[in-house]
Amino acid sequence: MKQIKIPATYMRGGTSKGVFFRIEDLPKAAQKAGEVRDKLLLRVVGSPDPYSKQIDGMGGATSSTSKTVLIKKSSKPDHDIDYYFGQVAIDKPFMDWSGNCGNLSSAVGPFAIKSGYVDNLVQDGIQTVKIWQANIKKTILCYVSMKDAEVQEIGDYEIDGVAFPAAEIGLEFVAPVDPSEALFPTGNLIDILEVPQVGTFKATMIMAGIPTIFLSAEDLGYTGCELQNDINSDKEALKKFETIRAYGAIKMGLIDNIEEAKTRAHTPKIAFVSKPQDYTASSGKKITKKDIDLNVRALSMGLLHHAMMGTASVAIGVAACVEGTLVNLVSGGGKKDTVTFGHPSGTLKVGAIIDKKNRVERASMSRSARIIMDGFVYVPSNYYNHESTI
Repeated sequence: MKQIKIPATYMRGGTSKGVFFRIEDLPKAAQKAGEVRDKLLLRVVGSPDPYSKQIDGMGGATSSTSKTVLIKKSSKPDHDIDYYFGQVAIDKPFMDWSGNCGNLSSAVGPFAIKSGYVDNLVQDGIQTVKIWQANIKKTILCYVSMKDAEVQEIGDYEIDGVAFPAAEIGLEFVAPVDPSEALFPTGNLIDILEVPQVGTFKATMIMAGIPTIFLSAEDLGYTGCELQNDINSDKEALKKFETIRAYGAIKMGLIDNIEEAKTRAHTPKIAFVSKPQDYTASSGKKITKKDIDLNVRALSMGLLHHAMMGTASVAIGVAACVEGTLVNLVSGGGKKDTVTFGHPSGTLKVGAIIDKKNRVERASMSRSARIIMDGFVYVPSNYYNHESTI
């Protein structure tokens, strides 16, 4: 057996990292969706790993760093690229293609430019990259700073949850919920979610950005100021959150039975919200209630996220801008088009444009991105050879 090498780029986007590929650079058997591709990408990232460390792969053993991105020239009219996002389970042989990563979306634009997929490049200024997010079939506009017809990665824009500054990248999620789709799948702004042997909770369930279930921190016995270890060290709490998530997924119509939740770990997300309060972020930064409109904590792949998922940020922004949701009420209620929320690493401002019929025209936020490594990733050959693996 030998190793094969595959052209790859390792990038940070927002508060996430992942391995990026051009689809045409993958071995032929992995250029189409399916088991061969999944097995290859799992091995690239280092999963499944019973030690949950991903030592023998590119993953960082967290939901924020166990990710893959595939792109190709778009077959959809008026778009530059098609973008596929794969969330990689750490300790299981499983990849979830059901959603998007909003943080890595900020790196997709620069990667597309680097890969030669974007025509008519701006010499100096802002390059708009029109992205077709193929997982969820939505359009994303990525606004990338350019200098001498190259991506300007270095800048002074800072993100809570990322240690170093970089150039700001604007993101707009166009019609994140199609007018033909239900923004609130149950038809209610607030539902009563009954979870056997756990409890009954008020919940706002929304489909913007990524399917998300919002709960009240108070109803769960939390303040909304918790940091990662407060939740992730409590196995019973994590089990409770996963049970609530599964029953919420049924109520949202995403799955038909509880067992299906195991095959849909990336979506829906579950989050809890509270009124603005002072707290100390994981970096030691002091956040005051004057800095924020609300506090939000969200779980991804079964664990509390160290900051906030980009797609969940879209859900937060949209839910906050619809009067009467849990998110809107804890942020002060009434009409708004932006909110700043507190998360474990600091704060983030998000916005949404919503019409009178609660149709979402656009949601927006700013992130940054940077190439960390560019070259080849090596994989044992039996992880791509169709005859020897399937």
